[in-house]
Amino acid sequence: MTFQIGGFVDYLTMRKLNVLSVRVLQKEQLLGQWDRDGDARRLQHSVSKSFTSMAVGLAVAEGKLTLDARLNDFFPDYGKSVKDSPYPPGELTLRNLLRMTSGHDAPPLSVEERETLQEKDWIKYYMSLPLDRLPGEIFTYSSGDTFMISAMVQAAVGETVRDYLVPRLFEPLGIRDVRWDTSPLGITLGCTGLWLTCEELSRFGQMMLQKGRWQGAQLIPEEWVGEVTRKQIDTPGTADWGAGYGGQFWMCTHEAYRADGMHGQFCVVIPDKETVIAINSDEDDMQGILDAVWADIFPQL
Repeated sequence: MTFQIGGFVDYLTMRKLNVLSVRVLQKEQLLGQWDRDGDARRLQHSVSKSFTSMAVGLAVAEGKLTLDARLNDFFPDYGKSVKDSPYPPGELTLRNLLRMTSGHDAPPLSVEERETLQEKDWIKYYMSLPLDRLPGEIFTYSSGDTFMISAMVQAAVGETVRDYLVPRLFEPLGIRDVRWDTSPLGITLGCTGLWLTCEELSRFGQMMLQKGRWQGAQLIPEEWVGEVTRKQIDTPGTADWGAGYGGQFWMCTHEAYRADGMHGQFCVVIPDKETVIAINSDEDDMQGILDAVWADIFPQL
């Protein structure tokens, strides 16, 4: 059967889903592509989190970080005594942050909060907030957790996550002139802020499908790719948001996993089908987009 992307596009059109670009790869070959108005670089929102996870894996492999590293190991001046907190924020571990189990009911540094926050030192701010419960057991999606991961990596390796990944990941993938927005004090946001084309995103997905390998080189340790793309914590949602969470990656239905960003940025990896599906959108009905993938693209694989 010859792959046809037209049915997927028709599905999107019928349901008024504002998808902008799609790339479907299988066995390293481009099966299908579609662009509404060309494949421009777009803000990837929380897809950025999955790239930050790659920086962690590299820093761990280099012996500069461990999953048991605590915030206080790198930021000892903050978070020492926080009123009404059942657990010291400074004792949060990198593992807690990666799995989004930091213990906040209202996650710090949401997009709305970042836009209005007067405190420029976001590390200080995050570590000043009380936890609502003990960490490690309950998932609460938190961009603040990922920002703190970025801050930990920077403290451990001596350069921003963006700069750290340029020679190790971006350049080997052929992604040049990387734009990744920063906090007021110059820390790579980590949780958002990375700009990519759909085609560039598909290369990242292909590298992930190949367990960290790209053109014969092991860019990311295979063990790390396996660790962060397996379910580590239950999630409270439904359908593709209820399938669980790994280490800055969402699990999917259909034995898949994904990097996932607000307004419909997706990098879906389906290992059993040797397939990567990259999507850039400006659409709030994100489950609707994934429903379209499962309804039309998946049966053709």
